[in-house]
Amino acid sequence: MSQVDVNGLPALQPLNDGGDPGRTIGQRLLNVLPWAALESIAITLLGILVSMVLFGVFVLLAGHSPFEVYELMYKGAFGTSFAWGNTLTRAAPLLLTGLCTALPARLGMVIIGGEGALVMGGLSAAAVATAVSGASPAVTISCMFLAGSLVGGLWIAAAGALKQFRGVNETICSLLLIYIAVAILNHMVDKGPMWDPSSLNNPSSHFIGDANRIGKLPGIDVHWGLVIGIVACLICWVLMDRTTLGFAASIVGGNARAAKMAGLSIASITLIVSFLAGAAAGIAGVTEVAAVHGRANANLAVGYGYTGILVAFLARHNPLAIIPVAVLIGGISAGGGRLQKSLMMPDATALVFQGILFLVVLVFETLYGRLKFLQRREAKS
Repeated sequence: MSQVDVNGLPALQPLNDGGDPGRTIGQRLLNVLPWAALESIAITLLGILVSMVLFGVFVLLAGHSPFEVYELMYKGAFGTSFAWGNTLTRAAPLLLTGLCTALPARLGMVIIGGEGALVMGGLSAAAVATAVSGASPAVTISCMFLAGSLVGGLWIAAAGALKQFRGVNETICSLLLIYIAVAILNHMVDKGPMWDPSSLNNPSSHFIGDANRIGKLPGIDVHWGLVIGIVACLICWVLMDRTTLGFAASIVGGNARAAKMAGLSIASITLIVSFLAGAAAGIAGVTEVAAVHGRANANLAVGYGYTGILVAFLARHNPLAIIPVAVLIGGISAGGGRLQKSLMMPDATALVFQGILFLVVLVFETLYGRLKFLQRREAKS
Protein backbone atom coordinates (compact mmCIF):
# COMPACT_ATOMS: atom_id res chain seq x y z
CA MET A 1 0.00 0.00 0.00
CA SER A 2 1.44 3.35 -1.01
CA GLN A 3 2.05 6.03 1.62
CA VAL A 4 0.01 9.24 1.69
CA ASP A 5 0.98 12.79 2.64
CA VAL A 6 -0.83 15.25 4.92
CA ASN A 7 -3.24 16.24 2.14
CA GLY A 8 -4.35 12.68 1.61
CA LEU A 9 -2.47 12.47 -1.68
CA PRO A 10 -0.07 9.65 -2.53
CA ALA A 11 3.46 10.32 -1.35
CA LEU A 12 5.60 11.74 -4.16
CA GLN A 13 8.53 9.40 -4.71
CA PRO A 14 10.76 9.73 -7.78
CA LEU A 15 11.33 6.47 -9.59
CA ASN A 16 14.78 5.07 -10.22
CA ASP A 17 15.40 4.20 -13.86
CA GLY A 18 18.41 2.11 -12.96
CA GLY A 19 20.66 4.15 -15.21
CA ASP A 20 19.53 2.27 -18.33
CA PRO A 21 21.33 4.04 -21.21
CA GLY A 22 18.73 2.74 -23.65
CA ARG A 23 16.00 4.96 -22.22
CA THR A 24 15.11 8.17 -24.04
CA ILE A 25 15.24 11.59 -22.41
CA GLY A 26 11.44 11.59 -22.20
CA GLN A 27 11.40 8.21 -20.46
CA ARG A 28 14.04 9.35 -17.99
CA LEU A 29 12.05 12.54 -17.32
CA LEU A 30 8.94 10.48 -16.66
CA ASN A 31 10.87 8.40 -14.13
CA VAL A 32 12.41 11.37 -12.33
CA LEU A 33 9.40 13.68 -12.00
CA PRO A 34 6.69 12.75 -9.46
CA TRP A 35 3.36 11.84 -11.01
CA ALA A 36 1.65 14.86 -9.46
CA ALA A 37 4.11 17.21 -11.17
CA LEU A 38 3.58 15.46 -14.48
CA GLU A 39 -0.17 15.77 -14.04
CA SER A 40 0.08 19.50 -13.32
CA ILE A 41 2.35 20.09 -16.32
CA ALA A 42 0.20 18.01 -18.67
CA ILE A 43 -3.09 19.62 -17.64
CA THR A 44 -1.61 23.12 -17.70
CA LEU A 45 -0.18 22.66 -21.19
CA LEU A 46 -3.45 21.13 -22.37
CA GLY A 47 -5.35 24.10 -20.92
CA ILE A 48 -3.07 26.57 -22.70
CA LEU A 49 -3.51 24.69 -25.97
CA VAL A 50 -7.31 24.68 -25.70
CA SER A 51 -7.25 28.38 -24.80
CA MET A 52 -5.21 29.13 -27.91
CA VAL A 53 -7.75 27.26 -30.04
CA LEU A 54 -10.68 29.15 -28.50
CA PHE A 55 -8.89 32.49 -28.85
CA GLY A 56 -8.10 31.58 -32.46
CA VAL A 57 -11.83 31.13 -33.11
CA PHE A 58 -12.47 34.53 -31.53
CA VAL A 59 -9.82 36.13 -33.73
CA LEU A 60 -11.25 34.41 -36.81
CA LEU A 61 -14.72 35.76 -36.06
CA ALA A 62 -13.15 39.21 -35.73
CA GLY A 63 -11.90 38.92 -39.31
CA HIS A 64 -8.21 38.15 -38.72
CA SER A 65 -5.99 35.15 -39.28
CA PRO A 66 -5.21 33.31 -36.01
CA PHE A 67 -1.78 32.28 -37.32
CA GLU A 68 -0.90 35.89 -38.15
CA VAL A 69 -2.12 37.03 -34.72
CA TYR A 70 -0.08 34.42 -32.88
CA GLU A 71 3.00 35.23 -34.96
CA LEU A 72 2.65 38.93 -34.13
CA MET A 73 2.08 38.18 -30.46
CA TYR A 74 5.20 36.02 -30.35
CA LYS A 75 7.29 38.70 -32.04
CA GLY A 76 5.85 41.35 -29.72
CA ALA A 77 6.64 39.24 -26.65
CA PHE A 78 9.87 37.37 -27.43
CA GLY A 79 10.94 38.33 -30.94
CA THR A 80 13.54 40.99 -30.10
CA SER A 81 15.58 42.16 -27.15
CA PHE A 82 13.21 45.13 -26.81
CA ALA A 83 10.24 42.74 -26.78
CA TRP A 84 11.91 40.64 -24.08
CA GLY A 85 12.50 43.76 -22.01
CA ASN A 86 8.85 44.76 -22.36
CA THR A 87 7.73 41.25 -21.39
CA LEU A 88 9.97 41.00 -18.33
CA THR A 89 9.01 44.50 -17.19
CA ARG A 90 5.35 43.48 -17.26
CA ALA A 91 6.17 40.15 -15.56
CA ALA A 92 7.93 41.80 -12.59
CA PRO A 93 4.79 42.93 -10.70
CA LEU A 94 2.95 39.73 -11.68
CA LEU A 95 5.52 37.65 -9.79
CA LEU A 96 4.57 39.45 -6.59
CA THR A 97 0.81 39.80 -7.09
CA GLY A 98 0.70 36.10 -8.00
CA LEU A 99 2.14 35.32 -4.58
CA CYS A 100 -0.66 37.36 -3.01
CA THR A 101 -3.16 34.75 -4.21
CA ALA A 102 -0.91 31.68 -4.08
CA LEU A 103 0.19 31.89 -0.44
CA PRO A 104 -3.29 32.09 1.17
CA ALA A 105 -4.38 29.23 -1.11
CA ARG A 106 -2.29 26.93 1.12
CA LEU A 107 -4.83 27.72 3.83
CA GLY A 108 -7.76 27.12 1.51
CA MET A 109 -8.37 30.88 1.23
CA VAL A 110 -9.21 32.57 -2.08
CA ILE A 111 -7.70 36.05 -1.87
CA ILE A 112 -8.27 38.23 -4.96
CA GLY A 113 -7.37 41.60 -3.42
CA GLY A 114 -3.80 41.87 -4.67
CA GLU A 115 -4.73 44.99 -6.65
CA GLY A 116 -5.69 46.81 -3.46
CA ALA A 117 -2.52 45.80 -1.63
CA LEU A 118 -0.44 46.90 -4.63
CA VAL A 119 -2.13 50.31 -4.68
CA MET A 120 -1.71 50.81 -0.95
CA GLY A 121 1.92 49.67 -1.09
CA GLY A 122 2.73 52.11 -3.88
CA LEU A 123 0.84 54.96 -2.24
CA SER A 124 2.57 54.45 1.11
CA ALA A 125 5.96 54.26 -0.62
CA ALA A 126 5.36 57.59 -2.33
CA ALA A 127 4.19 59.13 0.94
CA VAL A 128 7.30 57.95 2.78
CA ALA A 129 9.58 59.18 -0.01
CA THR A 130 8.05 62.64 0.36
CA ALA A 131 8.23 62.56 4.15
CA VAL A 132 11.96 61.67 4.26
CA SER A 133 12.97 63.65 1.19
CA GLY A 134 16.08 64.97 2.93
CA ALA A 135 17.48 61.53 3.76
CA SER A 136 20.03 59.59 1.73
CA PRO A 137 18.75 57.45 -1.18
CA ALA A 138 19.62 54.23 0.68
CA VAL A 139 17.53 55.28 3.68
CA THR A 140 14.68 56.55 1.51
CA ILE A 141 14.47 53.43 -0.64
CA SER A 142 14.69 51.19 2.44
CA CYS A 143 11.87 53.14 4.10
CA MET A 144 9.78 52.88 0.92
CA PHE A 145 10.07 49.10 0.80
CA LEU A 146 9.45 48.80 4.53
CA ALA A 147 6.33 50.99 4.37
CA GLY A 148 5.00 49.34 1.20
CA SER A 149 5.39 45.80 2.49
CA LEU A 150 3.99 46.72 5.91
CA VAL A 151 0.90 48.52 4.59
CA GLY A 152 0.27 45.92 1.88
CA GLY A 153 0.65 43.14 4.44
CA LEU A 154 -1.77 44.73 6.87
CA TRP A 155 -4.24 45.34 4.02
CA ILE A 156 -4.58 41.61 3.22
CA ALA A 157 -4.12 40.56 6.85
CA ALA A 158 -7.28 42.57 7.58
CA ALA A 159 -9.20 40.28 5.20
CA GLY A 160 -7.65 37.25 6.91
CA ALA A 161 -8.56 38.58 10.35
CA LEU A 162 -12.17 39.26 9.33
CA LYS A 163 -12.47 35.71 8.03
CA GLN A 164 -10.85 34.17 11.10
CA PHE A 165 -12.60 36.15 13.83
CA ARG A 166 -15.87 37.27 12.22
CA GLY A 167 -16.51 34.64 9.54
CA VAL A 168 -16.45 37.20 6.70
CA ASN A 169 -15.90 35.71 3.25
CA GLU A 170 -12.27 36.53 2.41
CA THR A 171 -12.88 36.63 -1.35
CA ILE A 172 -15.62 39.25 -1.16
CA CYS A 173 -13.78 41.14 1.56
CA SER A 174 -10.49 41.37 -0.35
CA LEU A 175 -12.38 42.38 -3.50
CA LEU A 176 -14.17 45.22 -1.72
CA LEU A 177 -10.87 46.35 -0.21
CA ILE A 178 -9.67 47.05 -3.76
CA TYR A 179 -12.35 49.71 -4.23
CA ILE A 180 -11.44 51.27 -0.90
CA ALA A 181 -7.74 51.33 -1.84
CA VAL A 182 -8.42 52.97 -5.21
CA ALA A 183 -10.71 55.53 -3.56
CA ILE A 184 -7.97 56.38 -1.03
CA LEU A 185 -5.43 56.72 -3.87
CA ASN A 186 -7.70 59.07 -5.82
CA HIS A 187 -8.41 61.15 -2.74
CA MET A 188 -4.77 61.48 -1.77
CA VAL A 189 -3.32 62.39 -5.20
CA ASP A 190 -6.24 64.30 -6.76
CA LYS A 191 -6.15 67.64 -4.92
CA GLY A 192 -5.66 65.77 -1.64
CA PRO A 193 -2.76 65.87 0.86
CA MET A 194 -0.30 64.23 -1.57
CA TRP A 195 -1.34 66.11 -4.73
CA ASP A 196 1.40 67.69 -6.81
CA PRO A 197 -0.09 70.89 -8.34
CA SER A 198 2.18 70.52 -11.38
CA SER A 199 0.48 67.22 -12.36
CA LEU A 200 -2.43 68.81 -14.17
CA ASN A 201 -3.56 66.17 -16.68
CA ASN A 202 -2.68 63.15 -14.55
CA PRO A 203 -3.14 63.94 -10.86
CA SER A 204 -0.18 62.47 -9.01
CA SER A 205 1.85 62.65 -5.85
CA HIS A 206 5.13 64.54 -5.75
CA PHE A 207 8.06 63.05 -7.67
CA ILE A 208 10.21 60.86 -5.43
CA GLY A 209 13.45 62.09 -7.04
CA ASP A 210 15.80 60.43 -9.50
CA ALA A 211 18.20 59.42 -6.72
CA ASN A 212 15.45 57.41 -5.00
CA ARG A 213 14.46 55.44 -8.07
CA ILE A 214 15.40 51.81 -8.75
CA GLY A 215 17.69 51.48 -11.73
CA LYS A 216 17.76 48.93 -14.51
CA LEU A 217 19.61 45.63 -14.65
CA PRO A 218 22.99 45.75 -16.41
CA GLY A 219 22.72 45.10 -20.12
CA ILE A 220 18.92 44.83 -20.41
CA ASP A 221 16.05 47.27 -20.33
CA VAL A 222 14.41 45.78 -17.23
CA HIS A 223 14.38 47.26 -13.73
CA TRP A 224 15.50 45.50 -10.56
CA GLY A 225 11.91 44.74 -9.66
CA LEU A 226 12.24 41.57 -11.74
CA VAL A 227 15.04 40.28 -9.51
CA ILE A 228 13.07 41.25 -6.41
CA GLY A 229 10.07 39.30 -7.69
CA ILE A 230 12.11 36.19 -8.51
CA VAL A 231 13.85 36.26 -5.12
CA ALA A 232 10.47 36.66 -3.41
CA CYS A 233 9.14 33.59 -5.24
CA LEU A 234 12.18 31.54 -4.19
CA ILE A 235 11.88 32.67 -0.56
CA CYS A 236 8.16 31.89 -0.49
CA TRP A 237 8.79 28.44 -2.01
CA VAL A 238 11.30 27.65 0.72
CA LEU A 239 8.94 29.07 3.33
CA MET A 240 5.93 27.09 2.15
CA ASP A 241 7.67 23.81 1.24
CA ARG A 242 10.67 23.56 3.54
CA THR A 243 9.66 25.14 6.86
CA THR A 244 7.38 24.36 9.78
CA LEU A 245 5.16 27.34 8.91
CA GLY A 246 4.52 26.00 5.41
CA PHE A 247 3.84 22.51 6.74
CA ALA A 248 1.42 23.91 9.32
CA ALA A 249 -0.32 26.00 6.64
CA SER A 250 -0.81 22.86 4.52
CA ILE A 251 -2.36 21.06 7.49
CA VAL A 252 -4.72 23.98 8.17
CA GLY A 253 -5.68 24.09 4.51
CA GLY A 254 -6.19 20.33 4.35
CA ASN A 255 -8.21 19.89 7.54
CA ALA A 256 -8.65 22.82 9.92
CA ARG A 257 -10.30 20.65 12.55
CA ALA A 258 -7.40 18.20 12.59
CA ALA A 259 -4.98 21.13 12.78
CA LYS A 260 -6.85 22.50 15.79
CA MET A 261 -6.81 19.11 17.50
CA ALA A 262 -3.05 18.92 16.83
CA GLY A 263 -2.60 22.15 18.77
CA LEU A 264 -1.85 24.46 15.85
CA SER A 265 -2.82 28.11 16.22
CA ILE A 266 -5.01 28.56 13.17
CA ALA A 267 -5.52 32.27 13.84
CA SER A 268 -1.80 33.00 14.00
CA ILE A 269 -1.03 30.99 10.87
CA THR A 270 -3.85 32.70 8.98
CA LEU A 271 -2.68 36.17 9.94
CA ILE A 272 0.99 35.46 9.19
CA VAL A 273 0.33 33.95 5.76
CA SER A 274 -2.18 36.68 4.86
CA PHE A 275 0.32 39.34 5.91
CA LEU A 276 3.08 37.78 3.78
CA ALA A 277 0.74 37.62 0.79
CA GLY A 278 -0.21 41.28 1.14
CA ALA A 279 3.42 42.28 1.70
CA ALA A 280 4.35 40.70 -1.63
CA ALA A 281 1.70 42.72 -3.46
CA GLY A 282 2.70 45.85 -1.52
CA ILE A 283 6.30 45.44 -2.71
CA ALA A 284 4.95 45.22 -6.26
CA GLY A 285 3.42 48.65 -5.70
CA VAL A 286 6.72 49.99 -4.38
CA THR A 287 8.61 48.79 -7.47
CA GLU A 288 6.01 50.37 -9.74
CA VAL A 289 6.53 53.71 -8.00
CA ALA A 290 10.29 53.49 -7.56
CA ALA A 291 11.14 51.93 -10.93
CA VAL A 292 8.39 52.84 -13.41
CA HIS A 293 6.33 55.90 -12.55
CA GLY A 294 8.41 57.79 -10.00
CA ARG A 295 5.23 58.87 -8.22
CA ALA A 296 1.84 57.50 -7.14
CA ASN A 297 -1.10 58.04 -9.48
CA ALA A 298 -3.90 56.19 -11.25
CA ASN A 299 -1.34 54.18 -13.24
CA LEU A 300 -0.86 52.01 -10.15
CA ALA A 301 -4.30 50.46 -10.62
CA VAL A 302 -3.93 49.04 -14.14
CA GLY A 303 -4.83 45.44 -13.30
CA TYR A 304 -1.58 43.78 -12.21
CA GLY A 305 -3.36 42.56 -9.09
CA TYR A 306 -6.18 40.97 -11.09
CA THR A 307 -3.76 39.36 -13.54
CA GLY A 308 -1.85 37.97 -10.58
CA ILE A 309 -4.92 35.83 -9.81
CA LEU A 310 -4.59 34.19 -13.22
CA VAL A 311 -0.85 33.70 -12.66
CA ALA A 312 -1.44 32.01 -9.31
CA PHE A 313 -4.13 29.66 -10.62
CA LEU A 314 -2.16 28.77 -13.75
CA ALA A 315 0.88 28.03 -11.55
CA ARG A 316 -1.24 25.83 -9.28
CA HIS A 317 -0.30 28.13 -6.38
CA ASN A 318 3.31 26.96 -6.57
CA PRO A 319 5.71 29.90 -5.95
CA LEU A 320 8.35 28.35 -8.24
CA ALA A 321 5.89 27.81 -11.08
CA ILE A 322 4.80 31.44 -10.76
CA ILE A 323 8.11 32.54 -12.31
CA PRO A 324 7.63 31.02 -15.81
CA VAL A 325 3.88 31.64 -15.75
CA ALA A 326 4.38 35.35 -14.98
CA VAL A 327 6.77 35.62 -17.93
CA LEU A 328 4.20 33.90 -20.16
CA ILE A 329 1.37 36.20 -19.10
CA GLY A 330 3.68 39.21 -19.33
CA GLY A 331 4.47 38.11 -22.88
CA ILE A 332 0.78 37.87 -23.77
CA SER A 333 0.26 41.38 -22.46
CA ALA A 334 3.28 42.71 -24.36
CA GLY A 335 2.20 40.91 -27.54
CA GLY A 336 -1.21 42.56 -27.30
CA GLY A 337 0.45 45.91 -27.93
CA ARG A 338 1.91 44.56 -31.18
CA LEU A 339 -1.58 43.52 -32.32
CA GLN A 340 -2.85 47.03 -31.78
CA LYS A 341 -0.05 48.57 -33.83
CA SER A 342 0.00 46.06 -36.68
CA LEU A 343 -3.65 45.00 -37.06
CA MET A 344 -5.41 47.92 -35.33
CA MET A 345 -7.06 45.45 -32.97
CA PRO A 346 -8.40 46.80 -29.65
CA ASP A 347 -5.94 46.97 -26.78
CA ALA A 348 -8.27 44.69 -24.79
CA THR A 349 -7.61 41.77 -27.17
CA ALA A 350 -4.89 40.46 -24.88
CA LEU A 351 -7.33 40.67 -21.98
CA VAL A 352 -9.77 38.48 -23.92
CA PHE A 353 -7.02 35.87 -24.28
CA GLN A 354 -6.24 36.09 -20.57
CA GLY A 355 -9.94 35.75 -19.72
CA ILE A 356 -10.32 32.66 -21.91
CA LEU A 357 -7.18 31.20 -20.36
CA PHE A 358 -8.50 31.77 -16.85
CA LEU A 359 -11.86 30.15 -17.59
CA VAL A 360 -10.24 27.13 -19.26
CA VAL A 361 -7.86 26.68 -16.32
CA LEU A 362 -10.81 26.66 -13.91
CA VAL A 363 -12.66 24.11 -16.05
CA PHE A 364 -9.58 21.92 -16.34
CA GLU A 365 -9.32 21.74 -12.56
CA THR A 366 -11.86 18.92 -12.84
CA LEU A 367 -9.32 16.80 -14.76
CA TYR A 368 -6.99 16.32 -11.82
CA GLY A 369 -7.00 12.68 -10.73
CA ARG A 370 -8.78 11.60 -13.93
CA LEU A 371 -5.88 11.07 -16.35
CA LYS A 372 -5.64 7.29 -16.71
CA PHE A 373 -2.00 7.28 -17.76
CA LEU A 374 -0.94 9.07 -14.59
CA GLN A 375 -3.24 6.93 -12.49
CA ARG A 376 -1.51 3.80 -13.76
CA ARG A 377 1.81 5.41 -12.98
CA GLU A 378 0.60 6.20 -9.45
CA ALA A 379 -0.45 2.58 -8.93
CA LYS A 380 2.99 1.30 -10.02
CA SER A 381 4.69 3.68 -7.58
